[in-house]
Amino acid sequence: MKPVFFVIAAFLFAVTAPNAHAGDWPTILGPSRNGVSTEKGIIAPWPKAGLKKIWECDLGIGFAPPVVAGGRLFHFDRFQDTARVTCRDAVTGKELWKFEYPTAYEDRYGYDPGPRACPVVDQDRVYLYGAEGMLYCLKTDNGKELWHVDTQEKYNFKQNFFGVGSAPVVDDGLLIVAVGGSAKGPRPADFRDVKPNGTGLVAFNKLTGEVKYSTGDELASYSSPIVANLNGKKTALYFSRAALVGFDPQTGETAFRHPWRARDLESVNASNPVVIGDKVLLSECYGPGSVLLDLKGGNPKEVWSDADKDRLDKSLLCHWNTPIHVNGFIYGCSGRHDNDAELRCIELATGDVKWVKRKTFRCTLLLVDGYFVCLSEYGMLSLLRVNPEKYEEVSKYEVPELVYPCWAPPVLSNGILYLRGKGKLLALELIPDRKP
Repeated sequence: MKPVFFVIAAFLFAVTAPNAHAGDWPTILGPSRNGVSTEKGIIAPWPKAGLKKIWECDLGIGFAPPVVAGGRLFHFDRFQDTARVTCRDAVTGKELWKFEYPTAYEDRYGYDPGPRACPVVDQDRVYLYGAEGMLYCLKTDNGKELWHVDTQEKYNFKQNFFGVGSAPVVDDGLLIVAVGGSAKGPRPADFRDVKPNGTGLVAFNKLTGEVKYSTGDELASYSSPIVANLNGKKTALYFSRAALVGFDPQTGETAFRHPWRARDLESVNASNPVVIGDKVLLSECYGPGSVLLDLKGGNPKEVWSDADKDRLDKSLLCHWNTPIHVNGFIYGCSGRHDNDAELRCIELATGDVKWVKRKTFRCTLLLVDGYFVCLSEYGMLSLLRVNPEKYEEVSKYEVPELVYPCWAPPVLSNGILYLRGKGKLLALELIPDRKP
């Protein structure tokens, strides 16, 4: 079984408190948490030798992508028994500061015990959510700690398969965190015996750490909560271990719950929900596959579903990658293991498969300027034209500095493409006339 790892957060330029800039990539999968960039002018096709390297740096262990905001880049790693967030100049890679805390997290399946979830940047603060459940709020300009919460101690969550891997989300004055708290007592031998205690999600005052509400009788997943406009109302969505839950992000009041997960004990939900108008697409790779939900009126109705299909007939089985919607079509990596993973395009309205590109290994996509930037877990970087009729490869090269596993999704901020592999972070020039 392969893990599901997500992470986020960081920001560009400014010695004082950074404010939001058009090119910032401050959280998981970018500003809208959907892997879509609004930047223009990328190099296409790429030079045969690949994209120009601007800078690189060594990393500790972990699986979290960097984030960028206000001219600063933040990455979250582990060094021996210390978790560390490092702040760098996003353009030069120069280290500006670092913050550390002790950690004793051990992975139950033998994977690197570093952070799974990236930092999340909001104005002059950066939030960390470590694999062991430590939640920190720091100043972005100097790394000074403002507050912290030990969520494992406070909410007694039982260690999930790969530790904490869900990035918090900021909504107005709240930091909403997927905690997945459970009944007191030791972790049962069988994870199915863990009982949730109503703290599936906890909202903290983002400035002080004061608890504002807790909601959801849910255990945690590796998907990250998002906030979207559904039926004309702001709604928070979280694809938990067992279901998609919708709730009011300011009060925690539950709006709906739609069960969706595999029956296998050793299975996880990891992709973020994909919101298209009043519809939401869910995808996982261990059992039921994908489903398109219509949320008009507030109650989920299934438009189409993979649940009753044979595995070979399912439309899309996303592991940790979040698929991307473009003009009525969904693009994403389908498959649980590296040897059976493939890129697919499916029709949103029906789930019909439009094309398949086999033997791509597991990969992640970033949509920018009419193209997909595709990063394979083995370090192959591809530029694909968005085309629902066929797989259309424009450029492709193996990035020599990247070593498996490249599970962190690509990050694009102010023309610079940031890629993470084992022990290495690269900054490449994707847009040559970028304006800092």
